[in-house]
Amino acid sequence: MKETLSESIVSLKKKVKGKVIMPQDREYNETRQIWNAMIDRKPAVIVQCKDANDAVMALRYAKENDLDLSIRGAGHNIAGNSLCDNGLLIDFSTMKNVRVDAGKKKAYIEPGATLGDVDQACQPYGLAFPVGINSTTGIAGLTLGGGFGWLSRKYGMTIDSLASVDMVTAEGEKLHASNNENADLFWAVRGGGGNFGIVTQFEFNLNYIGTEVYAGLTVFPIAQAKQVLHKYRDFILSTPDEFNTWVVMRKAPPLPFLPESVHGTEVVIMATCYFGDSAHGEKLAAPIRDFGTPVGEHLGMVPYIGWQQAFDPLLTPGFRNYWKSHNFTHLQDGLFDAMIEYTGKLPSPHCEIFIGVVGGKMNEVPADATAYSARDMKFVMNVHGRWETQSEDEKCVSWSRNFFKASAPFASGGAYVNFMTEEENDRIKAAYGVNYERLAKLKAKYDPHNTFHMNQNIKP
Repeated sequence: MKETLSESIVSLKKKVKGKVIMPQDREYNETRQIWNAMIDRKPAVIVQCKDANDAVMALRYAKENDLDLSIRGAGHNIAGNSLCDNGLLIDFSTMKNVRVDAGKKKAYIEPGATLGDVDQACQPYGLAFPVGINSTTGIAGLTLGGGFGWLSRKYGMTIDSLASVDMVTAEGEKLHASNNENADLFWAVRGGGGNFGIVTQFEFNLNYIGTEVYAGLTVFPIAQAKQVLHKYRDFILSTPDEFNTWVVMRKAPPLPFLPESVHGTEVVIMATCYFGDSAHGEKLAAPIRDFGTPVGEHLGMVPYIGWQQAFDPLLTPGFRNYWKSHNFTHLQDGLFDAMIEYTGKLPSPHCEIFIGVVGGKMNEVPADATAYSARDMKFVMNVHGRWETQSEDEKCVSWSRNFFKASAPFASGGAYVNFMTEEENDRIKAAYGVNYERLAKLKAKYDPHNTFHMNQNIKP
């Protein structure tokens, strides 16, 4: 079989325009690395695609040789689903082109593009659509799982701006899917993950937001956490959808506007972003200072691209990561108590708990309008376990799991698949809620043999 495989690799190399990378090749180890250093899998073959036809050829090769298949956009998925052991990796990391039609307010994006690539292409025209808060995140994984960020209160989820996709099905057929063409497939990919095929291009509708936002941080000591969180809850949902303040609880990084005595101590950070002018931003953000006595503040007009990169230093590749997530329709006192308790026993200076306010436009979309169903949520919480060495695995994973369990009684149900780790298969049905049965039927239609199973898997 090895001889046959070797011969067939020569044939595959002739068929694809991109690279075919094997374990013995110099670039193999670098190419297979992904964002989460906890994931260390070794594909038998990596096909680094140059175009959609390469994906077709790679898929065909995997099926002919009975190889497991995984697909990588930017490799940022927390569960590491973009890597398989001893299988074939379809790698889109060099397909990063973003083409903007400013007149039509459209963007056409290849699956290897990061959010930073998207912002760099769209922002010269002052255009954007809702994406995440870390510029190295991949647009493909973010979108297929739903996607949310600073613009979601105003414009909905990432999938709510998706106009169409070009896809390769499990049978190797190239399809275009939109509300008018293969509409059932288009419904499924908006939140259904990579279960239904390989997306080779995304088309998005863009919104004019300008190139600057009023944004920054207000930092409070952990001793004031209870009053700060209560005042935040009373304040945030009364603000307009253009305004966001997210809560981050962690050890203070060495930010230049914080006194050195605060560095490394537990803090409550209010991360604010307003899509409007400085005067209105200052007026809307002013009440935040009265949540307590800040130990530091840095707010003002900044380039949107810069704000989108503001948290990158806390999310660099090469660290070990384990996340848990809950959705909330409202924030209860018991949740705050749990947050304060577990912030008091952070197992690593890189661990954090964040709450993002969403709602707004997201809540106006019916639960069955897209595969992503948790349209009632107004807040999403990520328990972000993050550390440096393997020796810390047990204490950091335990901390994440224990806090997730302690905060569960206050959650509204549902789940965000992009924040789910690989062992959370029991939550997949909960994640899709009322849409799961329809998704399972569409999986049976488009991928009856579960070729695409390296994901938060929906069984056909």
